[in-house]
Amino acid sequence: MALDDEKAKGHVALKGFFGICREWECTQEEMMQMLGGVSQSTLTEYQKLPHVKLPRDTLERISFILGIYRSLRAMYPTAERANRRIRMETCEAPFAGTSALDFMARGSMRHLMEARRYFDAKRTG
Repeated sequence: MALDDEKAKGHVALKGFFGICREWECTQEEMMQMLGGVSQSTLTEYQKLPHVKLPRDTLERISFILGIYRSLRAMYPTAERANRRIRMETCEAPFAGTSALDFMARGSMRHLMEARRYFDAKRTG
C-alpha cells in the first residue's frame, strides 16, 4: 500500500474515532487511554485530523472502537440510548461493576477486545 493510502487511512480512522468520542462525550484522558496511553501532545495533533500513517496498534484500537459503536447502534433504537449504554455500569463480565467506557479506558488492547467481543455477542445473541 502506498504511503499516501496509509496516510488517508489514518485520517479516516482518526475522523471516525473522534466522531464516536464526541457522541460518547469522552474526556481527553479517556481518549488518550483508548489510543494506548498516547501523550496529550499526540492527542492534540491527532485531533487536527492529519493525513498521517498511524501505528498498526492505533489502527487496531480504533477498529475495536468502531466495532463496539456499530454493535451498540444495531442494538438500540436511538443514538441517545446507544451512547448512554456505553456509560452504564454493569455487573456483567468483563466489566464487573464499571461501565464499558471505563473498562475500555484502562488502556490495554485486551480491554478493547473484550468489550468488542461482549457487544458483538449481545448484538447477535
